[in-house]
Amino acid sequence: MEHYDVVVIGAGPAGLFCAIHAGCSNNRVLLLEKNPDPGKKLLLSGSGQCNITHDGEIRDFPARYGNHGKFLKPALFAFTNADLIAFFGERGLPMMTEENGKVFPKTLRSDDVLATLLVECRERGVILHCGEEVTGISRTSDGFEVTTAVKVYGTPVLVIATGGASYPESGSSGDGYRFAASMGQPVTEIGPALTPLLIRNFPFASLSGMSFPHMHFSVWRANKKITDCTGDVLFTHLGLSGPGILDASREIRTSDEIRLSFVGTLKREEFTADLRRRIQESRDWQIGTILAAYPIPERLNRKLLALSGIPEDLKGNHFSAEQRSQLITNCTEFPLTVTAPGGFSVAMVTRGGIALENVNPKTMESTLIPNLYFAGEVLDIDGNTGGYNLQAAFSTGFLVGQNIRKKREGA
Repeated sequence: MEHYDVVVIGAGPAGLFCAIHAGCSNNRVLLLEKNPDPGKKLLLSGSGQCNITHDGEIRDFPARYGNHGKFLKPALFAFTNADLIAFFGERGLPMMTEENGKVFPKTLRSDDVLATLLVECRERGVILHCGEEVTGISRTSDGFEVTTAVKVYGTPVLVIATGGASYPESGSSGDGYRFAASMGQPVTEIGPALTPLLIRNFPFASLSGMSFPHMHFSVWRANKKITDCTGDVLFTHLGLSGPGILDASREIRTSDEIRLSFVGTLKREEFTADLRRRIQESRDWQIGTILAAYPIPERLNRKLLALSGIPEDLKGNHFSAEQRSQLITNCTEFPLTVTAPGGFSVAMVTRGGIALENVNPKTMESTLIPNLYFAGEVLDIDGNTGGYNLQAAFSTGFLVGQNIRKKREGA
């Protein structure tokens, strides 16, 4: 058996950053990765360009992680987006910010981000073993015993940074949940997040590729509203996507109903009154012409008329109350039933994971098992699109590494 002061499982952004900041002259850190090479999912992020974080005030970040943003505050404030940008800039990899606030390396190459992290690992003396899958973990009287296909390692401090279950081809197969549960660490139900939605009998398949900036929509479950949302929405061949849908997907389940508004900020009653006024003023106009006064694309205009049972040549003076009611519904709260959220193969991240009530947010250490830490997506944390999930990975990895190092130096 080989002994190390710290063993980190998972060489993604959280694991790499944890190992970097835990490493010091009197701390032998072993980083285990089951893939032949480290950072496989990191290389895929941002379509290979690596949207590493988001611009803006760090105090605004917690709201981007749903109900779990409060837990993340200590980590985000300990290592901010500005700190992350400075970390790479000081090592020769400057960042740039797009108009939408997304931050990328100026080279637009995720492999440059990974290379910078690996150089830093080498300089900190981190020992990296790739192609060595962990098969089991057990607790011992003085720490932990980590078994791989190659050998067994003993360590007083263990970090699980194995990622979630999304993009399984990248190696994220949920190993960390199994390891944690085997030691008695509670794990919440997991599911895909930041994922498109498959819609039952999707009526807009012919409009695939049409997008709607800042669309208002709501999510309903058993005829009860779950949430109101605003964000960019995209029609696909099979349903809905776009940043607004991806961000909301953490709350959406099979058979939920998505109600879309195609008339901007107008509520149903406001649109009803405005449409009635326009029809009264132009009774000899076709309904489609009247509808064109709203921010509805022409092809969608025709589709909404057809779905409302309204002939394209129907004029306002022949517009029935039933037709008007159906058109109002379809324009302000078009109902779409979710067949299922997209699976783990298309989801960017995982919702659920290591239960947060059993983790100290100031250190990321288990409150049940001393010297067991968690970092990154393995935790029950998922953020919005735009770099928030990578920021959480780096911030939690930093916090874990920093606390391990302080504890070690103070021993």
